[in-house]
Amino acid sequence: MNQRARLGDQALETLPHDVQCPSYDRADCAVGIVHIGVGHFHRAHQALVIDRLLTQGRATDWAICGVALLPTDEGLARALQQQSGLYTLVEKSSTGEWDFRVIGSISEVLFGPDDPDAVLDRLSDPATRIVSLTITEGGYNMIPTTGDFDLANDDVRRDLANDHTPVTVFGVVMEALRRRRAAGVAPFTVLSCDNIQHNGDVARHAFSSFAAGRDAELGRWMRSEVAFPNSMVDRITPGTTDQ
Repeated sequence: MNQRARLGDQALETLPHDVQCPSYDRADCAVGIVHIGVGHFHRAHQALVIDRLLTQGRATDWAICGVALLPTDEGLARALQQQSGLYTLVEKSSTGEWDFRVIGSISEVLFGPDDPDAVLDRLSDPATRIVSLTITEGGYNMIPTTGDFDLANDDVRRDLANDHTPVTVFGVVMEALRRRRAAGVAPFTVLSCDNIQHNGDVARHAFSSFAAGRDAELGRWMRSEVAFPNSMVDRITPGTTDQ
């Protein structure tokens, strides 16, 4: 394959024989998970799990829509969009062997600043049953000395005053849940995959506190009716170099 050729569905047949490629029809896979923060960890672990299940002919309604909300994530979002969500996962075994696998489980990538409504529509879709997060420990906007959610944060204050085009992860998730509730659609599960003790409890506190800043009753509903499971994260993924 020409080294300058871009990875994409049409290029899969031209890859070297030792590169594993999706054996399933990606067009037959429906989105069931929206993942916010499509960074190294997600691409090396969660997306790989779904890819393996799809290879087994399972989980065809659990493909992933990746969402990037931060301006600093634009470069990654554009690269994935240009490659139809495809990328190569490289694993090195303890014996020094290298494994190359093209991951096909991310079927759609949205960059929030491009079209906030498209993100909200995907989150509000009844087919979306999980919204997972890798937004880093600092992304939960907690005050270190008190453990309280920081309602004075400039972006948070801006979102609380603007219910039409939220830009923070809290505003986007809350607005989608509000729309689902109003339409009689069950809430999605909010699954934190960040390396924080009791990460689900932290996420529940952060997102419901934000919602309560807009509507106290909505905050109580989110705290009691939306699932925020705790998960254990024990993996580190090296950064991607230009090479």
